[in-house]
Amino acid sequence: MSVFRESGRHRVAVFVRHGLLPVELGIAHRVFGTARSASGELLYEVATCALEPGAVRTDTDVTVNVPHGPEALAEADTVVVPSEHEWDDTYRHGRLSVPLAAALALVRPGARLASICTGSFTLAAAGVLDGRRATTHWDAAERFRELFPRVRLEPEVLYTEDGGVFTSAGVASGFDLCLHLVRLDFGAAVANLVARRAVVPPFRDGGQAQYIERPVPEAGMHSTGAARAWALERLHEPLTLRQLAECEAMSVRTFTRRFREEVGTSPQRWLLHQRVERARHLLERSDRSVDQVAADAGFGSASAMRLHFQAVLGVSPSAYRRTFAGR
Repeated sequence: MSVFRESGRHRVAVFVRHGLLPVELGIAHRVFGTARSASGELLYEVATCALEPGAVRTDTDVTVNVPHGPEALAEADTVVVPSEHEWDDTYRHGRLSVPLAAALALVRPGARLASICTGSFTLAAAGVLDGRRATTHWDAAERFRELFPRVRLEPEVLYTEDGGVFTSAGVASGFDLCLHLVRLDFGAAVANLVARRAVVPPFRDGGQAQYIERPVPEAGMHSTGAARAWALERLHEPLTLRQLAECEAMSVRTFTRRFREEVGTSPQRWLLHQRVERARHLLERSDRSVDQVAADAGFGSASAMRLHFQAVLGVSPSAYRRTFAGR
């Protein structure tokens, strides 16, 4: 009997084990479980599975009753693996238990794999990250590198994708990765609506820093928030770094340093991605020409927008519109 009821939807299996962080299970269900088409139809079906159906201990005083065993992995289009616990062999020794290896062997070829936080240890122990880019929680990065030297670890970033395998850093970045997967599947408009319902940022660049040394400005110190708000209202204009710095009455050098400390990326990179997101929205939800979209998003020309679209998304604006317009 099939675990998934609706064969027409994208099937997501969340594979949990003892020591589960409940929030990570909730992230996957919240993001994929609330994504809807323009007509209001659910786009994903999400199933929680474990090595055996039944009670799964969490890292709190709550126990989760999991309805499905590993057979769900064989039917899934996407498999999400939440965190490892410190007592697991995969975290301690970098190897899979026999039952865990047998379960992961059920994942069908071509299925998408994604990990949240130290769930990357499981993917690495299974060998699917060898030679690929990956990330994990910054506090576990040194151990990960020792156990899995063949993985191209990038411990500073929020999430990575390489060859259909996706990894994310700490708990909150699981939201970023799941929203990224929704954007890949159904476009920015659907992902943005999911983010608004969950009251989380709709987009944080995967290359953004995992943790920021000074996330809250010190007393008497200016933030760069006003400059970001000012820029978002003027994306169609040619903005300069000096203009942004002047919004906060800072020198360019001080503003650039403060911006990176607060946002985790450079002002130029942040501005580029905001323009790409504006263009994605316009391509999906308007009938403006590509030239008009390029102007409205501040790229200046269609050729410049095509260049940046290809670099960030791997597709042209026209191909993106054909895929996602009207969804």
